[in-house]
Amino acid sequence: MTYVLQVWLAVALMLHSAVSITAEERMVSTEAFGAIAIYPTVRVAASVESLNNSEISAEVTAVVVEIPVLIGDGVEAGDVVVKLEDKDYALGLQQSKALLNRIEANLALASYQLKRAEQLARQKAVSEELFKQRDAEYKALVGERAAQRAMVARTKRELEKCVVRAPFKAVVMERIAQQGELATPGTPLLRLLDVERIEVKAKVQAQDAGSLLIAENPLFKSGGTAYPVLLRKLTPVLDPIERSREVRLLFTSARALPGTAGTLTWRNPKRHVPPNLIVRRDDALGVFITDSNTARFHLLPLAHEGRPAETDLSTTSRIIIDGRFSLQDGDPVAEE
Repeated sequence: MTYVLQVWLAVALMLHSAVSITAEERMVSTEAFGAIAIYPTVRVAASVESLNNSEISAEVTAVVVEIPVLIGDGVEAGDVVVKLEDKDYALGLQQSKALLNRIEANLALASYQLKRAEQLARQKAVSEELFKQRDAEYKALVGERAAQRAMVARTKRELEKCVVRAPFKAVVMERIAQQGELATPGTPLLRLLDVERIEVKAKVQAQDAGSLLIAENPLFKSGGTAYPVLLRKLTPVLDPIERSREVRLLFTSARALPGTAGTLTWRNPKRHVPPNLIVRRDDALGVFITDSNTARFHLLPLAHEGRPAETDLSTTSRIIIDGRFSLQDGDPVAEE
C-alpha cells in the first residue's frame, strides 16, 4: 500500500510540474517577417534647375543695331540674337587683307632675290655680305607675313563678333541692351536660360542618402505628373545645419520645365519593420521574435518611435504580433 501511494504521489508531482510549466508560457501569434516587411517611400522637396542661366555680353565695341528676339522666344544654338554695327570692323578687315597682299608681293620679290644671290654666291660673283642681306630680308618678310595673317584672322574674328549668336538651345528671359546703345566688351545684351541642360536638385537627409544610391526608378513628381529620373551625383558634403546632402538627378525621358517645384520620391529597397510592431525595453527599441518557443528581443539600433525601422532580419524570422507588449527577453512562448 505504501509503494502504491508513493507512485501516485510521484505522478501527481509530475503532473503539477507540467501544469506549472505550461502555465508560465505566454500565448502569442507570429508572422513571417517577409510577409509583413515594408519598403517605405521617401519624399523630399525638389526643383528643376537649368545649368546655364547666362547673361550674353558684347565682346567688341559697337552700336546695337538689332535684337531680333523677344522675351519668351526659344532659340537654337547658333541662332542670331543680337546684331552690332560692323562697318568699322569690315573696313579693318579689308585694310588688313590689303597689307597682307603687299607683304606677299614683297616676299615673292625677296624670295627671287635670295635665290638669285644664292646662285651668284656659288659663282663667287657677289659678296657674302649681300647674300646674308638678301636672306635676312626674306626671313623678315616671312615674319611680317605671319604677323599680318594673325592680324587678318583677329580682325575677321572681331567682325564675326558683331553678330551675337546663342551658345545653346535656350529661352530668352531678358533683353538688357536696347537698339542704338553703344556696347563695349562686357556689356550685358540679354539673358538666356538653357532648356537642354537641366537637372533635378534636392536635399536629402543623411540617413536617407544610402537608400537613394541603391533605389530603383526614383521619380520627380509635380502637378500630378511623374518624371523618371536617374541619379547623377550625391555630393560628398554634409550641410552642418540641416544635416543633409545635395543630390543632382537627370531626366531619362520626358522633362519638366526649368523652375518647376515638386517632390523627389523613391522606394527604399531595404526591409523595414512596421512602426506599430516596435516596442521599447529599457532604453532600447526593438521587436520580439521567436526562437525555439522563446521570445527574443531583437534590437533595432536605427529605430525611431513612430517610424519604420531598417533591420537585417531574414524573411523567415517569426515576428511576434499579439502578446508582445508584456513580453521580456527569454520568456517562454507558445503560438495560438
